[in-house]
Amino acid sequence: MTQIGKSSSQKGKPSYFMAILGVTIVLLFVGVFGWLILNASKYTEKLKENVEIQVYLRSNIKQKEIDSLKNYIAAQPYTRTVEYIDKETARKKWQSSGEENFNGVLGDENPLPASINFNLKSEYVVKDTMEKIKADILRHDLYVQSVNYPVQLIEKMGPVLKVILGVLIGLSVLFLVSSIVLIDNTVKLAMYSNRFLIKTMQMVGATRDFITKPINIRAVINGAIAAVISIAFLFGIILGVEKMFPELTDLRDNGRLLLLFLLIIVLGIGITLFSTHRSVIKYLKMKLDDLY
Repeated sequence: MTQIGKSSSQKGKPSYFMAILGVTIVLLFVGVFGWLILNASKYTEKLKENVEIQVYLRSNIKQKEIDSLKNYIAAQPYTRTVEYIDKETARKKWQSSGEENFNGVLGDENPLPASINFNLKSEYVVKDTMEKIKADILRHDLYVQSVNYPVQLIEKMGPVLKVILGVLIGLSVLFLVSSIVLIDNTVKLAMYSNRFLIKTMQMVGATRDFITKPINIRAVINGAIAAVISIAFLFGIILGVEKMFPELTDLRDNGRLLLLFLLIIVLGIGITLFSTHRSVIKYLKMKLDDLY
């Protein structure tokens, strides 16, 4: 009986290797797809945060009033960055942008008003929300001449980004389900090659818990090994791609990346354990003749 057990165990080792390899490949694809979604999400946030609102100030406003309004805007929950632009700085920005110089027409007079420019946090870059923000700032009509932002860009950006994010979420769900099915099938194939070992242990009097416990532990180990290997490859791919395209480094969110790694570990261990346990119970319930 010992010889049979050793022989069956040796036959089972290659199947564990193939199971780890198969799960690793699937998890690697999950990780790459997840990383692409994270980058797309981060890029969307950066696009929104680059939208600038310009609060043009009245000409007779005092520095104390400017500071008061700037501090008010900076204290609002929607503000990400805020900057005061005086008339001379506005002139330099106008000239550096390639616009026509108005010195020849107006002489030394500078028609550009001072302004407080600020950027919103990404979740506030919504048409209705920005209109409310504009109305709130215009209440300070003693200081504020007008509030401008790219209205048409915001109107177009909203629906387009919603479609893009919707497609990405739909694809991620589809890919996740497909990955779970692939991992499940990979584990089932591995356990299929061990079906006689499982049945032999049952026939010699081993209890269900005695049979399933070591196999489940091995499933957890296999899932963890596959997850760690896939994470290592994924991190290498990320570093390689970021080296070729340095601008992608700005899109990396280490917090979200760690969550992705955690998801890979949970997925690798969870699905492997579930599929293994289900397969073992299935073979324990089957008759010996049905195993052939």
